[in-house]
Amino acid sequence: MTRHGLHRITRFRSGPRRKAIAIGVVGGSVVAGIVATMMPLLASDDLSIRAAADTTATAVTQDGDNAAKTTLATCATRCDGNPRGGREAVIEFAVTTVPAAAVNVRATLRMHAWQQFAATVTAHASPLSARESRPPLTPAGAALDSVTSVSKGVNEWDVSKLVTGNGTWTVSLAQSGLESRIYWASVENRNPDLRPSLVISYDLGSRPSPVTTTRPAPPPAPSVSPTTAAPKPSPTVAPTRTATPSPTGTLPAGKCGSVSDKLVPSCGAWWGMYSPAGAAGGWDHGKAVADVEAQVGRKFDIVHRYHDFSNSGSNGAFPDVYEQQQMREGRLMFFAWESRDFSAGTTLKWSDVYGGKQDATIDAVAGRIRAAGVPVFIGFDHEPEDEPNKGSDADFVRAWRYVHERFASAGATNAVWVWTMMGWSGHYSRYAGLYPGDRYVDWVAYDPYNFHVCNGSTVWKSPSTTIGGFYRWLDDNGIGAGKPRMLAEFGTNFNSADPGAKQRWFQEFPAALKAHPKIKAAIYFNSAGMTSRTSTCDMTMNHDAAAVAGFTQAGKDSYLRQPTGGSR
Repeated sequence: MTRHGLHRITRFRSGPRRKAIAIGVVGGSVVAGIVATMMPLLASDDLSIRAAADTTATAVTQDGDNAAKTTLATCATRCDGNPRGGREAVIEFAVTTVPAAAVNVRATLRMHAWQQFAATVTAHASPLSARESRPPLTPAGAALDSVTSVSKGVNEWDVSKLVTGNGTWTVSLAQSGLESRIYWASVENRNPDLRPSLVISYDLGSRPSPVTTTRPAPPPAPSVSPTTAAPKPSPTVAPTRTATPSPTGTLPAGKCGSVSDKLVPSCGAWWGMYSPAGAAGGWDHGKAVADVEAQVGRKFDIVHRYHDFSNSGSNGAFPDVYEQQQMREGRLMFFAWESRDFSAGTTLKWSDVYGGKQDATIDAVAGRIRAAGVPVFIGFDHEPEDEPNKGSDADFVRAWRYVHERFASAGATNAVWVWTMMGWSGHYSRYAGLYPGDRYVDWVAYDPYNFHVCNGSTVWKSPSTTIGGFYRWLDDNGIGAGKPRMLAEFGTNFNSADPGAKQRWFQEFPAALKAHPKIKAAIYFNSAGMTSRTSTCDMTMNHDAAAVAGFTQAGKDSYLRQPTGGSR
């Protein structure tokens, strides 16, 4: 996070040096304003499979039984002064859960290294057995993918050329450019998160026919003149509910237009936006949203803002005047409350929160939320799995419950609590331990992105693939069962090789939501701060006219046009 509520640069969900096979998902729609004629593929992703066996192939007799070690090794032929010291890591996977109807199978090998190395490591199809104690080095099979330098932590290789579905697949890693050993975590490593894994995604169904898109003329540009004056909240106009509560249940059913006391619409989904303010616009957080609304021709149901524990200014004294005005105009607020101070650049520990050091701030915020007089979304520490300096997962849960209880004691019962995770498969083993419990959570949220080349990959994810992985994991593991789900952040890059891809992605998005009906709100993260903006990476919704046209069409879908709230 940086000052004035600009979101932090989020760590990539994949290794930064991955070279992958580009797989295009053909869109299921036509130009803006024309009704789509085809449905996108239903999709699955992030099926994480642990290695069945592994070993180090070597000619060095002193290496012993490599199949039983907690590490694997790679090294060039000349290794640590030994002219016959070459080693290759050999990993076997047994894939059994890819359905027969799967198409466009994509597979990524993930391996953990403890240090950074200036070495090239290439994944090959391997003829060796990963179950032998010390198989001899043999000519490698077909090269699949390479990393040109080894990162400390997880490294990834696209092995889609080899892994085409169910079966037993063996991969070997061969090293060049460094004549010293690199050690990798093996299946025997005591930490299951470090063990080799294969992440598989696929689409279900037949591939639709290509659709030719035409780039529309740019919409009128919004004013970009700085606005420094803050909106003046009227003391005589009290915020009013724009939705009729449903008396029972968190997932209401019935006539469209009813909304539960936890802000769940009875049908369809809320459409939301995070749009950062900047110095050029006088840090006007109201104009930041209004400008985007002018571009897409509608109000957003939800406005998302990030706040800190400073308890001052627009960063910490929320709801601020902009948010109060937006509530009066019928929008729902989502406050992502981070245990840090944006301006000072400091981070709190979760033990500081549950230890009572922040009670004055917590109580002040709870009082302002109570005084708002309408239900508002609030989440404590968005994406805590990406905050190792704040404490353990158990510390997070304890801090969440502590804040929740102080709000309840303060009478701030209009706070609707949103538990927001990254939703990345690499953290699946942690989410049960990060969940505060059903009593303390009203909505379950996650942040899926189609990063494409922004994180070093070239795989283009369809909307269904992008949002589907954690959705299915939640179903399979029963976390937050029965609770509504939210995309607290979502986004997509563009594809420089296919100028119409981002427009089609947005056009396909409502169909993806309909295929995942537990998602009752979707909020676009419209900030270049998500990644570094380059000639091939721009995650903003409005980076060109075609993208705006696609997003505008998505926002016109009846599924996202609630008869209550900001979309009226």
